Amino acid sequence: MLGKFTDGGGEVELRLDIGKLGIENSRDVFVDVDDTSLLVRAKSDGTLRTLINVKQLFDRIKSSETIWFIDEDQLVVNLKKVEQELKWPDIDESWESLTSGITQLLTGISVHIVGDSTDINEAVAKEIAEGIGYLPVCTSELLESATEKSIDKWLASEGVDSVAEAECVVLESLSSHVRTVVATLGGKQGAASRFDKWQYLHAGFTMKLSAKEEARRSVSSGNVAYAKADVVVKLGGWDPEYTRAVAQGCLVALKQLTLADKKLAGEVSIIQLAS
Repeated sequence: MLGKFTDGGGEVELRLDIGKLGIENSRDVFVDVDDTSLLVRAKSDGTLRTLINVKQLFDRIKSSETIWFIDEDQLVVNLKKVEQELKWPDIDESWESLTSGITQLLTGISVHIVGDSTDINEAVAKEIAEGIGYLPVCTSELLESATEKSIDKWLASEGVDSVAEAECVVLESLSSHVRTVVATLGGKQGAASRFDKWQYLHAGFTMKLSAKEEARRSVSSGNVAYAKADVVVKLGGWDPEYTRAVAQGCLVALKQLTLADKKLAGEVSIIQLAS
């Protein structure tokens, strides 16, 4: 269904072209809306057709204040936003709208990705950075470049404590940077796994990626450092093919956190992603 979407500040408007459907009056149109979704159907030639079905609006609306009407060959749906200052790039919460809209909430603040897997942290960080136009930074690459040896060789020769201390120094140097997405080391060699190494991670938003098996290992090992994360994104599993989906879940969580932070500072947002 072709249409036009506009953000008018305190409200958004959706115009759907219905000229070819033969809809004669408003009684043939059915608009079902709640605070986060929109379903528009119309009866045409005796058949009930779905014109648009948005299961997740870009943000919450005041559903009781929804207005709709027919304007010549267009169906106009007017939605009142809850967060009036938040600009909607589009009607739905898609990857494109999230990557376009999240920067107004981040205001240049950097994002740190932590978790038990370095590979997952780096894959998701790079996907997010590319999407929102931030600089991707991997602490593993900086450490290996500075020492001219791999993390594995470093671990074998000097142990996990040495690597964690070095990463903390790197995070300190990055703490003054803006518009970066930083992928940290996973596991015990990562500074994020140490309760006393979080002072520089707090320079930005910190997101913990947690696969089911990794969450069980963290609990069994008594690791509570990750509890300091601003956002926890729980993964049903991991496959590089779904990096974009995980990155999108992270942006959803970041959006929820930054909007909620106006009222509930410091509250942790938890997003569960299905496997």
